[in-house]
Amino acid sequence: MGHDPNLTINTARLMERINSLAQVGAIDGGGVNRLALSDEDRRGRDLVVSYMKCLGLKVSVDQIGNVVGLRDGREHGPAVFTGSHIDSVKTGGRYDGALGVLAGLEVVETLNDAGIRTKYPLAVAFFTNEEGARFAPDMMGSMVHQGHLPLEEMLEIIGIDGTSVRENLERIGYAGDIPCATTKARAYVELHIEQGPVLEHDNITIGAVEGVQGISWTEVEITGTSNHAGTTPMPLRQDAGYTAACVVRSVRKLAEDFGGDQVATVGYMELTPNVVNVIAGQCRLIVDLRNSNAERLRMAEKRLIRVLNRLRNRENIAIAHRSLARYEPVSFSASILEGVERHARTMGYSVRRLPSGAGHDAQAFAGNCPTGMIFIPSVRGISHNVDEHTHVDDIEAGANVLLRLLLELADN
Repeated sequence: MGHDPNLTINTARLMERINSLAQVGAIDGGGVNRLALSDEDRRGRDLVVSYMKCLGLKVSVDQIGNVVGLRDGREHGPAVFTGSHIDSVKTGGRYDGALGVLAGLEVVETLNDAGIRTKYPLAVAFFTNEEGARFAPDMMGSMVHQGHLPLEEMLEIIGIDGTSVRENLERIGYAGDIPCATTKARAYVELHIEQGPVLEHDNITIGAVEGVQGISWTEVEITGTSNHAGTTPMPLRQDAGYTAACVVRSVRKLAEDFGGDQVATVGYMELTPNVVNVIAGQCRLIVDLRNSNAERLRMAEKRLIRVLNRLRNRENIAIAHRSLARYEPVSFSASILEGVERHARTMGYSVRRLPSGAGHDAQAFAGNCPTGMIFIPSVRGISHNVDEHTHVDDIEAGANVLLRLLLELADN
């Protein structure tokens, strides 16, 4: 069915919703703190659900707390999905995740205003605990939704505050009854800020995302002996803090040696007793390894384990490790990739292909239906930071490409 080639989203309306959601869990500097299943997340969920209902969407909540707003098509069949997440890290920005959800709702309202009913249904979703900042692993909700992670096991995950996913879903009123791993999407497209510097550096408006890097999170527990910092001779120490520093340095060296797409980070570390004049007796840290090549990622993981074994023997110290999250690299649909490029060029936007270094809910869908992502620039490449920013013109461009692509997918 042909549609008005000049149809565009209402940018002011989209920005109003983005700014309103950013007031939920607002922190100094313009950022947000909406950890998954917190009171702030509940208030954000309630706000977005109210938007969905005002737009006439049929709202459902599944057993892991994913929320889907469904817009019927002229014919029955699997829906074309779009969306993202609204949970954040502790010092998050207002666009990460929220843009994809609210742009999806703006597409729906644009279609409502134009009196357009697509052939197949459209669905706008937000998924539980995408960030993994409170409960590991990340992408939890979308991975359970698409059958990649077991529901019951995820419900029992204990978060950083000692409480479980299950009890928090019940506490905030989002323990739904819709079964997980039963939804077959016709396609899935996610609009997201890049969270990196490439598009801005190259002066490109639209990123056609080729795929997502593989991700491996390894928790490392180091147990030594807590003792006096002044009276314990250096050769007799079992210093968990020093050993942790060796892990951090080795992880950086790993990335330097592998080169290419390999990145490696230790962004979380907790020392015990964490006192200035006491040798650390324990340390818990998490190693984040990412690579777009599956074999290279496995090699990096093996090297990390060799490092831990060597340090265990050299420092005469106990080291335990376990996997918190692991996802293979994902390639997105060639047809959707081409569709992003085609619609961007038709609308006069510059476009280039690029991979995603961050994990996204889209990767959960990639093995089950045609899937793709649209990136727009992040100012200075900053994200997971209160200084995260994307220009309004770029938001408008991304949402318009999303509109055209969803219309095409839902009408064919």
